Amino acid sequence: MTKTELIEGLANKLGMHKSEAEKAINIILDDIIAALRQGDRVNISGFGTFSVSSRRPRTGRNPKTGEAIQISASRSAKFKAGKQLKDSLNEDGTSAESATAG
Repeated sequence: MTKTELIEGLANKLGMHKSEAEKAINIILDDIIAALRQGDRVNISGFGTFSVSSRRPRTGRNPKTGEAIQISASRSAKFKAGKQLKDSLNEDGTSAESATAG
């Protein structure tokens, strides 16, 4: 699902214009990003938790030349699915393991 599809779905379900739905989605995403930039966790009950992961600087290798390169420290967003989301994905009784095995 893309952001555009999410906007269209919201607009259709709530009977609003796409521009209003887009504004609502953008406000939500902007608030999540702002909280993560401040280092806060964002917990959406029943869905999951967004958090920030910090990576230390490290030495890596250029795969083409094998030369050692310095990789700077960085921060990245992480998402951990909540119990309700996990349960809803497994309601039909199939697990990810059995789906990939066949």
